[in-house]
Amino acid sequence: MKFNKLSVYFEKIEKTSSRLKITEYLSELFNNLSLEEIEKASYLLQGRVAPLFERKEFGMAEKMVIKSAVLALNLDKKLFEKNYKKIGDIGKTVEYFKKQIQSFDEKDLSILDVYSDLRKLAIAGGEGSQEIKINILANLIRQLDSLSARYLIRIPLGVIRLGFSDMTVLDSFSWMVKGDKSFKTVIEKAYHVCPDLGLIGRIIKEKGIKGLQSIKPLVFTPIIMMRAERLSSGEEIIKQIGKCAIEPKYDGFRLQVHFKTINSKKEVKLYSRSLDDVSYMYPDICEGVKQELNVSQAIIEGEAIGFNRNTGSFLPFQETVQRKRKYDIGKKAKEIPLKLFVFELLYLNGKSYLDNSFTERRQALSKIIKASGDIHKDTLMLAPEDVIDNGRKIELSFDDAVTKGLEGIIAKKLNGTYQPGARAWNWIKFKRSYSSKIEDTIDCLVMGYDYGKGKRTKFGIGAFLVGVYDKKSDSYLTIAKIGTGLTDKEWRELKKKTEELKCENRPSAYYVDKQMNVDVWIDPLLIVEIKADGITRSPTHTAGRIMKKTKTGKALEVDIAGYALRFPRLESFRDDKRPEEATTLSELTKLYKRQR
Repeated sequence: MKFNKLSVYFEKIEKTSSRLKITEYLSELFNNLSLEEIEKASYLLQGRVAPLFERKEFGMAEKMVIKSAVLALNLDKKLFEKNYKKIGDIGKTVEYFKKQIQSFDEKDLSILDVYSDLRKLAIAGGEGSQEIKINILANLIRQLDSLSARYLIRIPLGVIRLGFSDMTVLDSFSWMVKGDKSFKTVIEKAYHVCPDLGLIGRIIKEKGIKGLQSIKPLVFTPIIMMRAERLSSGEEIIKQIGKCAIEPKYDGFRLQVHFKTINSKKEVKLYSRSLDDVSYMYPDICEGVKQELNVSQAIIEGEAIGFNRNTGSFLPFQETVQRKRKYDIGKKAKEIPLKLFVFELLYLNGKSYLDNSFTERRQALSKIIKASGDIHKDTLMLAPEDVIDNGRKIELSFDDAVTKGLEGIIAKKLNGTYQPGARAWNWIKFKRSYSSKIEDTIDCLVMGYDYGKGKRTKFGIGAFLVGVYDKKSDSYLTIAKIGTGLTDKEWRELKKKTEELKCENRPSAYYVDKQMNVDVWIDPLLIVEIKADGITRSPTHTAGRIMKKTKTGKALEVDIAGYALRFPRLESFRDDKRPEEATTLSELTKLYKRQR
């Protein structure tokens, strides 16, 4: 397929707010693509040239892209910037000039041609790489038609903004095969083990749904991490899963460790919950894995906690979080060394452990960690566990964990399997908060913000809209607009984090009442942890809201009001979480019922 035809689909999708229609457009597109094209197009639709977990960044700031456009179109830079300021979209600005200028360089480039050049652009590095990137992009701009140039420009800038998530793409793969979503569960299960949209699409295209049975854990391909359900008492936990293993709930960074020995060379990669390769951030853990993991290849999970060498104690999250950085990594590693409490085994020496019971996983895990018993020397430690069959003892275990400064405890079903990407009853989080009337924080997606007034004028932001995730509709629903409870530093940080996520129109995945509209919409990428005094009902918020037709049948009115947070306040930024990991509508409903 030619890239200009793909661009027509880009435009159709961008103009569509209906999730179902977007799914249909994508399935139509995928049906018209070859095996190799469906793989590459799946990445391009995400504004990438590789799966999310591969560190293939384009490394092109806006100034470099403008240089490419000016070079390609032989324009005066000031003229381009003047029009860009008026149009407000760099892709549409390039499109505008392409329509004005006759070019003899235009060609019918294929999707594979454009993908190949964009990949060369992404991997260019070292001395002179900026010029290489500028020239590659300029050459593509010259050769493509005006509409194609609009979307091409947005890819290296990371602002493709088509308004759908990975889940919508998975739906469209099902539609491609059967014309409905009936295969979604099977496809999603495979995706959770191998979150590579291009590969999943190619396998389905070539071998059908049965081909997904070949997908198994693979070292250096992160598995989407399992999550825990919530309960608020030991008795509830025993009633739900019976005799169980109790582990501390550490307040640090959850990491998935991938380890493999290749030709006597030990290689380690660390992945965050958001699938980012963060190996470079934590060299001390990488070295510890090489020295203390007694295997040829494995995938394990654990929580990284800051350690105080002088006192032999562990540091609170506020200090541990300082290790999450891109600069001065070595210096900070010496200042705040990390210890990794390992609690899960997913893969070992060629065998998947996902379908093994927790008891079997734990036994195998305990045999592969070489621990000297000296907390000052060891980097890896097996998370302690107690097997308990009494609700009162679980409560006591929780109280003990809290007195030690931990978040709480996790209860694990002894015969439970590891379910990638699922929030399941095989793990139960008991993490009661004594300072809030709801027992846990809520992970919310930041959807947009209003400009500041008065004192907050200097921040450029005065209130921000947050929502939760509705898995059924693959959309985000509002629960609060927050305008208080942040420090000046937090307002500045929020503004900085949202700056590159601004988009021209409200994303199609957002369901927002007109009374909750904001001055600036942002792409669905930023998660924040919110505390609140309770959950109440509000007709202006859409989470859990049910509408009905008026008597005339010409309009809709609120039948059941939505959920809203009482006195919400920012607890922390959760850069380690993906948008789909926001608290779900069903979880919010459970919290609401429980508080009552």
